[in-house]
Amino acid sequence: MPDTKPTALILLNMGGPDSLEAVEPFLYNLFSDRELIQLPAGGLLQKPFARLISHFRAKKVVEKYRIIGGKSPLLEWTQKQATGIAGRLDNVQPYVMMRYWDPRAEAVLAEIKQAGIEKALVLSMYPHYTGATTGSSSNDFKRAAAKVYPELEYQLIEDWYDWPAYLDALATRVMEGLDSFHDLLRDEVQILFSAHALPQKFIDRGDPYRQHVETTAEEVMQRVGYYDWSIAYQSRSGPVKWMEPGTEEMIQQLAAAGHQCLLMVPISFVSDHIETLEEIDMGYRDLAADCGFQHFRRAPSLNDHSDFLDAMAALVRERSAL
Repeated sequence: MPDTKPTALILLNMGGPDSLEAVEPFLYNLFSDRELIQLPAGGLLQKPFARLISHFRAKKVVEKYRIIGGKSPLLEWTQKQATGIAGRLDNVQPYVMMRYWDPRAEAVLAEIKQAGIEKALVLSMYPHYTGATTGSSSNDFKRAAAKVYPELEYQLIEDWYDWPAYLDALATRVMEGLDSFHDLLRDEVQILFSAHALPQKFIDRGDPYRQHVETTAEEVMQRVGYYDWSIAYQSRSGPVKWMEPGTEEMIQQLAAAGHQCLLMVPISFVSDHIETLEEIDMGYRDLAADCGFQHFRRAPSLNDHSDFLDAMAALVRERSAL
């Protein structure tokens, strides 16, 4: 008889606080992860430092989440993506696993084990590989699987920055953003891809993140056409050397060159969350206006657009036995 048990499709993502009260413990979980952030004085003091930093940062971060509705929308979007991708595949059951907030790896794996599912496809929702995000989430899954469900057969898909159907979907979002400008302005638009920054030491040690981001942007712009474009890196904080150029500095440089129309494209994010809804839509919009830009838009996020879900379902089919 053929095996009728479904395969689990597990989407890995960072997670985010589901209430304002969850902001500080979420930040603590994040700052405690040495694969993401290596605080000084070694692993022994990581958690005490994490507790201190999360406590002092929480008040400011709480206000940012309050502005966008009191919680992160990342879980909701990732659940929609998981359901949409699984619905395009045969005999697949969707699950979502978050790194720094619920649902966590051990709980999800216990649920999969209880359901009697014996195989899983594990898909990172970070298109561009870095040990700080993809690597940390993958290792978190592997540790939890070894502890909770060592018999589970699984396959990991850890990057897809050059997957053609993903590039097509992202190019479509860019063109939708361009279409939001008046016809007479469209040829003047500067396109700024903004990816989440990493400490430069990750790149120096051989992390392929920058190369992956640059390849994605180049491939997208081959599809979009002749517009001027740049790449910058956002969300830099703390006293370490970060990837350059920073998004703030690039906005200022473009404005100083006399440009009036800016389209921002969040390139390392596949759904809306605090970095798009607050940092770009509010913070960078205000900065652009202060610098002299007259017209500012952000390309829509991929979220649950059907072409993106089609792309991810095709990716899973291509890289697995489905």
